[in-house]
Amino acid sequence: MQKEIDYLGNAVEAPVRPFVAILGGAKVADKLNVISNLLEKCDTLIIGGGMAYTFAKAQGKAIGTSLVDDTKLDYCNEMIKKAEELGKKLLLPIDTVCTKSFPDPIDAPIETEVYASGEIPEDCMGLDIGPATRELYAEAVKSAKTVVWNGPMGVFENPILAEGTIAVAKALAETDATTIIGGGDSAAAVVNLGFADKMSHISTGGGASLEYLEGKVLPGIAAIADKD
Repeated sequence: MQKEIDYLGNAVEAPVRPFVAILGGAKVADKLNVISNLLEKCDTLIIGGGMAYTFAKAQGKAIGTSLVDDTKLDYCNEMIKKAEELGKKLLLPIDTVCTKSFPDPIDAPIETEVYASGEIPEDCMGLDIGPATRELYAEAVKSAKTVVWNGPMGVFENPILAEGTIAVAKALAETDATTIIGGGDSAAAVVNLGFADKMSHISTGGGASLEYLEGKVLPGIAAIADKD
C-alpha cells in the first residue's frame, strides 16, 4: 500500500517533469475525470485505445464502424480545448490499424489495413494504433522523467492487434523515467508481454488506481493518513 501511495501519489501530485500520462482502453466514459484531472497535472497526455475514436469523431473525422460514445463528443472537444488553454500537449492517433470485423475468437488470425486517422472506410473498424502513431508516442516518452500508463492501445489480446501496446511498453522499458503502470489491462499487458521487470511500479489497484488518478481521496489511504 505504501508503495502504491509513494509511486501513484507522487506521480500525480509532485511529478518529476516532464510528466507524460498515457490513457488507453475502450471507453471515454470510464476515464472522464481521469482525463480532466491529468490534463491539469501532466505536460503531455497521450490517448489511445477505443476511446481515441470518440475524440476523432468529435473532431469530425471518419471512424467507420469503430467503437464510439456519441454522448461524449462534446466532452472530448472540451478536453481538446482545455489542453490548448492550459498549454498542454494532447496527442491523439495519426493512423490506425483497421479490420472489417472484430476477431472471433479474440485471438483469431485477422487481416488488417492501416489508414490515416480520420480516413477509416465506412465498413472498417480501428482496433489498434498504427505504426506512425507508435513512433509518435514512443518519441513523446523518450524525454519524460515520469510516465503513468493506464489502458492498452488496442485489442492486445490478439497478437496482430497488440503492436501498439507492445510499442508503448517497449518505449517505457527503454526510458530512464519513473514508469508507473496503473493496474487493470495495462498491467496485464506489461506482464504478458514480458516488460514487467523494466517498470518502476505496476499498480495492483485496478479500478482504485484509476480513482486515484482522478484525484479522489480513497478511504483506505485516508484512514492510514489519519493514523499518521
